[in-house]
Amino acid sequence: MHLLEMIPPLVVCAGALLLSRRLLHYFQLESYQFRGFFKTLNRQADKALLPGLVFGAVVFVLLLIGSFFRLSGAGAIVLQAVLGLLILGAALILRSKLLKNSKEKKPFRATARVKRLIFWLCLILLAAALLIWVLFRPSGLSRVIYSLIPLFLPVWVTLAALLAIPLEKLIYEAYFRDARKKLLANDRLIRIGITGSYGKTSTKFILREMLSQKYNVLATPDSYNTPMGITGIIRSRLTPAHQVFIAEMGARHPHDIRELCRLVHPTVGVLTSVGPQHLDTFKTIETIKNTKYDLIRALPEDGLAAFGNDDGIVTELYSATDKPKILAGKEETDAWATDITVDGRGSSFLLHLRGQEPIPCTTLLLGRHNIANIVLSAALASKLGVTAKQIQSAISQLKPVEHRLRIVTSAGGVTVIDDAFNTNPVSSKSALDVLKMFAPKRIIVTPGMVELGADEAKYNREFGEYMADCVDIALLVGKKHTEPIREGLLSKGFDAENIHSFNTLDEAVAALKTMTAEGDTVMYENDLPDSYAEGE
Repeated sequence: MHLLEMIPPLVVCAGALLLSRRLLHYFQLESYQFRGFFKTLNRQADKALLPGLVFGAVVFVLLLIGSFFRLSGAGAIVLQAVLGLLILGAALILRSKLLKNSKEKKPFRATARVKRLIFWLCLILLAAALLIWVLFRPSGLSRVIYSLIPLFLPVWVTLAALLAIPLEKLIYEAYFRDARKKLLANDRLIRIGITGSYGKTSTKFILREMLSQKYNVLATPDSYNTPMGITGIIRSRLTPAHQVFIAEMGARHPHDIRELCRLVHPTVGVLTSVGPQHLDTFKTIETIKNTKYDLIRALPEDGLAAFGNDDGIVTELYSATDKPKILAGKEETDAWATDITVDGRGSSFLLHLRGQEPIPCTTLLLGRHNIANIVLSAALASKLGVTAKQIQSAISQLKPVEHRLRIVTSAGGVTVIDDAFNTNPVSSKSALDVLKMFAPKRIIVTPGMVELGADEAKYNREFGEYMADCVDIALLVGKKHTEPIREGLLSKGFDAENIHSFNTLDEAVAALKTMTAEGDTVMYENDLPDSYAEGE
């Protein structure tokens, strides 16, 4: 075996590794779940395959040309070096041209897990190159067959992820057990789990503000709601001084909540809502209902369950619960609101806590769904000993959560409402109600809703129908995916000339600059991750 002959295949492996970045990013965006990763590959087949196809073609041409030279000695060394440099240069150029890293909405993070995955991917690529050399070198075909390696990048990434599973499980369980031990070491710690199809994050931050009036509170930041995310927060931030720990519990698959409860062992459970969210993985509302209720099942017999009244599934689950419980959101429950006024500056209302005098409250939060989150949090905070005056003070100090109905700027006299985080059929209507309160011209920029399974088109059409009476101009991001929204708008008599469709958010924003003037209002409703983008 002449080591010089291995220079081009080794460089091919290095180039393939460089061009695997987008695939690794997709895998990370899907929380390292194979099913979501495969769906993304199917949805983004052109972006997933194009770098490997182009690189493979370049490698084929270069190695084919190189095969015509019959050199030895110094000439052979120069040839192999030149081929290696050309192949590597092609990979670097393709990476800069085809992988537009600067426009990623949720940047790729080189976490420890990603680095381990890259290690396995390196081994697989090298093994493929070595196998080709052993099998085809005698016939001389190995020079061109190396070009097949980049073509199968999705396969190599999948194999690397499969090989990584045993080690990842060991690491996961070690961190998981360490976090659980630390969490349970303080037997006086109030452990609160919050779940629901929507409203989890907002309720978590509202509840944290209220409980902080009385307790030393640690809540998971942002949307940290997975086992490893919560584990990391417990291990790095929880101290013996904390009196309350609040964990947001997300779920995209059956039994996800059960696993989170195995970690947190909640003594208090909050169920905000049950509705059509992540239907592509849950399939049915019944499955969502059972998954979310796993939080209440996990509570000890003397625990406390808090429910947001919806006159539907959540209220039904409240009625079926035998453990200590509270219900909020309807008159004569544990907490409710009356005299609600919502405008572009915030909200005001009278908060009623069972057995207490009504409390006048004002908040910067927009939307009636946020009032519901406040009322549910107030009911629980009151139950945990926070006074009415403390609750009132906390409500006045609440600030909009980033990307959730937040007025972020008013540049050039244009009001911008940022509601770009993970919209759903319920919150989207509440957001449109807020936008409707502003004076025309009202412009919405939206890609619609995703992960709603077989009914996704139906929900997006209903979104368009409701939108027709609330906006003056609609900028739809993703021409194919937003077609049901367009249909919904048109079905309600919305002027077709005021509907504009774009492949990307950048295109929509560029067009928006030509449409706005002083006094206009623009709402960004949802912003899909890179794995859903329809164009570059």
